[in-house]
Amino acid sequence: MRGSRVRILFLADTHLGIDLPLHPRVSRRRRGVDFFQNFNRALGPAFKGQVDLVVHGGDLFYRSRIPTVHVAEAFKPLLKIAEGGTPIFIVPGNHERSRIPDSLFVRHPNIHVFDKPRTFLLEARGATISLSGFPYCRDGVRYHFKTLVDQTGHGQIESDIALLCMHHIVEGAKVGPQDYTFKYAPDVIQGKNLPKGFAAVLTGHIHRAQTLTADLSGNPLASPVLYPGSIERTSFAERYERKGYLIVHAVPSEKRGGSIVSRSFVDLPTRAMYAITLDV
Repeated sequence: MRGSRVRILFLADTHLGIDLPLHPRVSRRRRGVDFFQNFNRALGPAFKGQVDLVVHGGDLFYRSRIPTVHVAEAFKPLLKIAEGGTPIFIVPGNHERSRIPDSLFVRHPNIHVFDKPRTFLLEARGATISLSGFPYCRDGVRYHFKTLVDQTGHGQIESDIALLCMHHIVEGAKVGPQDYTFKYAPDVIQGKNLPKGFAAVLTGHIHRAQTLTADLSGNPLASPVLYPGSIERTSFAERYERKGYLIVHAVPSEKRGGSIVSRSFVDLPTRAMYAITLDV
């Protein structure tokens, strides 16, 4: 068994460009800068060389068509990290309509985009790491999930640590102040269909940070499903939620695909939201 702990910075749902119009028609306080500030804060460990790779779990931007200036501002810190030798892996999410805006930045050899089902390989800390993934599926992922995972080619690749990267809902995920639980919809992946051979599933799309380890029947999942959540509050329904990112440590193990030995949630400062009752 080779290698030591591989350190992964995992963030998602950054929604860069939201509430940040180039030519606002109304002058008011806007929150777009909050998202860019927390994006840079979340990348802090990568700037300092404290992680071996960065994974973005989708919705880098808040929509598919984004002003060029916002694309450049988003990729500026990513390019700095990539130039420093740390590889970055990005899953296109639903807000990007399953594709990252075309840019010269994404052609950097250390910036990798899951523009189709595929697997990337890298070496870090004496271990071979495979990252398999696919862009957001807009047509009933519940029914296409197995095929999409097979299309990544993960089954034909040997690695010490294997990670599955996506931007989707897995049954049992909870959102909102009432703890709404996702169960049976076409856009919800069944826990029993999660494949073996991965240390973890790294996924975005759910804005509340959480880890899933069992399906709706209480049966253990093949591997833990990690949601870092969004980096800022995007709606009033998230007013009680902590926001941040994950530092994940993975190691080779007797289990195929390796194992996660630790995961730490790192809090980010967020815009406070209040409900005020008025007597009228």
